[in-house]
Amino acid sequence: MAIVLRVEGLKKFYGRLEALQGISFQVEEGEIFALIGPNGAGKTTTLRIVATLLSPSEGKVELRGFDVKKQPEKIRENISYLPEEAGAYRNLKGKDYLKFMANFYAHTDDEASQFIKRAEGVADLGSRLGEKVGTYSKGMVRKLLLGRALMTRPALAILDEPTSGLDVINSLEVREIIKRYAREGISVLLSSHNMLEIEFLSDRVALVDKGLILDAGTPRGLKEKYQAENLETVFRSAVR
Repeated sequence: MAIVLRVEGLKKFYGRLEALQGISFQVEEGEIFALIGPNGAGKTTTLRIVATLLSPSEGKVELRGFDVKKQPEKIRENISYLPEEAGAYRNLKGKDYLKFMANFYAHTDDEASQFIKRAEGVADLGSRLGEKVGTYSKGMVRKLLLGRALMTRPALAILDEPTSGLDVINSLEVREIIKRYAREGISVLLSSHNMLEIEFLSDRVALVDKGLILDAGTPRGLKEKYQAENLETVFRSAVR
């Protein structure tokens, strides 16, 4: 499979704090690659650097051959980023929000229409798209935002805690949407505290702690390596 994202020796300093200490990994086409670890491990910092929101202190990030430092605008053309704290304009109707966002990315009216149609299919909110976002539940907002993130069929979708705060049904629906689009060729880089979610979604997993990748592999391979029943136990063993 073609490599979509290549991260090599990634470091990030905040004064004397070394938030990332040389992280390296790659994501292949159609692969779901997950970063797991505690708060402050460096997961979100990594996602934000790949999304061009932060500049790396050292190291290299390439997406489809484009360099995050030298060609950030080209990176942005090939990614979408859904942060954990993302929201939508509460006073807009759902369909108007999607139209507003589609016009940022589309080059023609026909392309905008395609983006909107795709986003509506992902969100699957039916007639509620005709109502204001402020009337939506958290799960509905998250699915609307996921529709926005996937409407352009990016080379890489960057998802930070994609089901944070959602109930069981909404979480399952969001996971199924992510898996479906990955099967269609979209690569996914995600972070989550939910280990069951990671096992359900991910093709490969990197265990991150204190700005370092401790180990990486398939969920099954990591469980076999550490003779563990789940990824929580794998992580606990890896940090010892």
